[in-house]
Amino acid sequence: MTNLPESTLERLIETARAVRLNAYAPYSKFWVGAAVLDEGGTISVGCNMENGAYPLGTCAEAVALGSMVASGGKECRVIVIVGTGDTLITPCGGCRQRIAELAVADTEIYCVAETGDERKKLSVDDVLPNGFRL
Repeated sequence: MTNLPESTLERLIETARAVRLNAYAPYSKFWVGAAVLDEGGTISVGCNMENGAYPLGTCAEAVALGSMVASGGKECRVIVIVGTGDTLITPCGGCRQRIAELAVADTEIYCVAETGDERKKLSVDDVLPNGFRL
C-alpha cells in the first residue's frame, strides 16, 4: 500500500464523519459515512440509506463508489468508512466486491471510529482474499 499523506487521510476521515450525519437510518439508528479518493484526487462521499423493505437499503460505501463513478472517477485509491460509536466496521460482502472491482493494487481501506483516533488500515486482499477481479 502507498504512503498516504496524513493530512489527506485526516481530510478523508473528517469528510466521512461529516457525511455520516446525513445518513437515512430511521430503523437501525446506525449511521455510516464513506469517503473515496479517486485517481484524480477527487473525494466522493456516501452515507447509508435504509429502506422499509430491508434488502433495498444501500451501504455508504456503495453510494460513495457510485458517486465516484458518476463523477468520472475510474479507480478507487483510498476509502474511509466511519460507523456509529467506537466500534470499527468493515464493508459488507457486496461492498467488498464493489471495492475490489474499482480498486487498484495498493488501494487503502481505513475503518475508523466515529470519535477518537481508533482506526484500522486494510488492503483489498485483507477484505476480499482471492476475490473476483477483472
